[in-house]
Amino acid sequence: MVKIEVPYITQSIKYPTGCESVSTVMLLQYLGYDITVDEFIAEYLEQKAFEERDGQLYGPSPYESFCGSPYDEASFGCYAPVICHALEKVIGETYQVINETGTSMTDLLKKYIDHKMPVIFWACINMRAPITGPEWKLFHTGETFTWISNEHCMLLIGYDEEGYYFNDPYDNNGVIRYEKKLVEDRHAAQHGMAVGIRQKER
Repeated sequence: MVKIEVPYITQSIKYPTGCESVSTVMLLQYLGYDITVDEFIAEYLEQKAFEERDGQLYGPSPYESFCGSPYDEASFGCYAPVICHALEKVIGETYQVINETGTSMTDLLKKYIDHKMPVIFWACINMRAPITGPEWKLFHTGETFTWISNEHCMLLIGYDEEGYYFNDPYDNNGVIRYEKKLVEDRHAAQHGMAVGIRQKER
């Protein structure tokens, strides 16, 4: 069994849709950075609000910015490129930030967890089934974007023969273990998104 000890932060008090920011700050604090979730959101996270135009809901792409506000329970979230961009602003001089979307679990464990480096990891809230929708039109293109509901971001911190361990910011879950097959299914439902970091060679 491998399990990395990482400072735990819950999203339940202030950040109802802030799982990506909270998971990222847990990683930053593990690395020794003196940063709060509020500072990360205010200074580094791209965010865009929704607008109604002619009875249609328009919003940002979660690949480009957080959709709404992490402080608002009616908001949504963001995808790996947004977290990569934010992280680069914080630690880019010292660490390489890698979008590991589509990387196999085996490779994530070998590249990061086995080297005591947690991974920012997308799956579903409490490993619930993903739900397709809602939809909105994207600001720049007018294309319809479909959100996969129950989206959730955690920090992957370990594994054993049959399960994975996470620092899960949702509902004060703390360190939680889920069965491997379930995690892999829910991870795939959220586009297999993950973000890893590596120390730059000097």
